[in-house]
Amino acid sequence: MFTPVKNTKVYEQVIEQIKGMITSGQLKKGDKLPPERELVERLQVSRTSVREALRALQIIGLIDCRQGGGNYIKEDFEENLIEPLSLMFVLQNSRNREILELRKVLEVETATQAAQRITPEQASALQEIVQKMSQDPSEEENVALDKAFHYIIAQASGNNLVMSILLAVSSLMDSFIKEAREAIILKDENKKVLLEHHEKICAAITGRDPKRAAQVMTDHMTLIIRHMDLN
Repeated sequence: MFTPVKNTKVYEQVIEQIKGMITSGQLKKGDKLPPERELVERLQVSRTSVREALRALQIIGLIDCRQGGGNYIKEDFEENLIEPLSLMFVLQNSRNREILELRKVLEVETATQAAQRITPEQASALQEIVQKMSQDPSEEENVALDKAFHYIIAQASGNNLVMSILLAVSSLMDSFIKEAREAIILKDENKKVLLEHHEKICAAITGRDPKRAAQVMTDHMTLIIRHMDLN
């Protein structure tokens, strides 16, 4: 558990101890931290140092400070990654190619994993989305369906880290999916092609064919590359 802190940068040592307890499994997602007074006694530091540490942990998104309710280890961390990743994308003058490459790495592999791990409920949800796509909805609705389609595949992969990354870059992905669809459907015949791609991906994953799932997802990404003039 906690040990007394003896250091000039006291609040940083408090942070390290709390992080260490998370790493060791003593503290888990959703756990409530001891009250400030108890932390002061256990760590043998000032209340100011404890408050500085808690404030820092809140800023980096590790804990959730609830007014009048105490401090808790956060359960959802994806939102804490969105802003820094978005800023990094802008500051590094990144282009759509980089989003596409990230998406390809993530989605080809998740399609493979999803074909092995998808649940009946997830399979039904994926098939329902494709069915709605076939009913010629508005493009705004199609963009939302497209996004949901790929997120279900990520969930079905059973890889929480992949899902967290996809959610963290959701603002970039959302914009990219919209731009990609707009580029593709400039030609009316491509609407049918795009639907066929989603149908093939769905069939391969729900049919539990990992090799086929990887291939049709790769074909889908190739279609996007070609129409985004990125090849």
